[in-house]
Amino acid sequence: MSIKENLQLLKNTFVNPECLLVAVSKTHPVEAIGQAYELGIRDFGENKVQELEEKQQVLPKDIRWHFIGHLQTNKVKYIAPFIYLIHGVDSLKLLTEINKQAEKVDRIIQCLLQVYIAKEESKFGLDEKELEELVQSEAVKSLTHVKIVGLMGMATFTDKEDVVRQEFRNLKSIFDKLKTKKLPPNFDLREISIGMTGDYTIAQEEGSTMVRIGTAIFGEREYK
Repeated sequence: MSIKENLQLLKNTFVNPECLLVAVSKTHPVEAIGQAYELGIRDFGENKVQELEEKQQVLPKDIRWHFIGHLQTNKVKYIAPFIYLIHGVDSLKLLTEINKQAEKVDRIIQCLLQVYIAKEESKFGLDEKELEELVQSEAVKSLTHVKIVGLMGMATFTDKEDVVRQEFRNLKSIFDKLKTKKLPPNFDLREISIGMTGDYTIAQEEGSTMVRIGTAIFGEREYK
């Protein structure tokens, strides 16, 4: 199937039409991204800094680039001038570096805090206690060039729908609890980034405001 057919099929199966589709374009060529762009997609997700830089230089400037991988602090400076949203912030150290690099280019960079909800050791993220400590820390309040706009999570890689649903529901519960608290001025919680090609329907049913979908749009990953 073509990218156009894939996108049409996806949109027809969204249980929440308001949920933002982030097209995960990592490993796919600029031509494929261009096709999706022509079909109206403006939000694209990448997980490698060098690949993202190369694509950003040659593709339309109104694309909203999402960094969805595990971001190393020494790579932040390369994407700070243009990145729209960083999905996986899992430490105060990384958040501080994003703030530092954003200040240098006179920007406020939007970020999501990554929460560990899966039953897998390979996943990154803050647990609920660490999240609470981060939110309440004096250090976070002083970061004037970042805006925390929500939470992000990755479910366990499993065929058990009830496991995935419970993990997504857990993140939504954490999000709702956080919203009831007195938050620092650089917090504006409105986004829950959960759901990928295999579980986006469950994610939308459990409160996702944005889903990260690659395979169902572009097909299997293309490795160089």
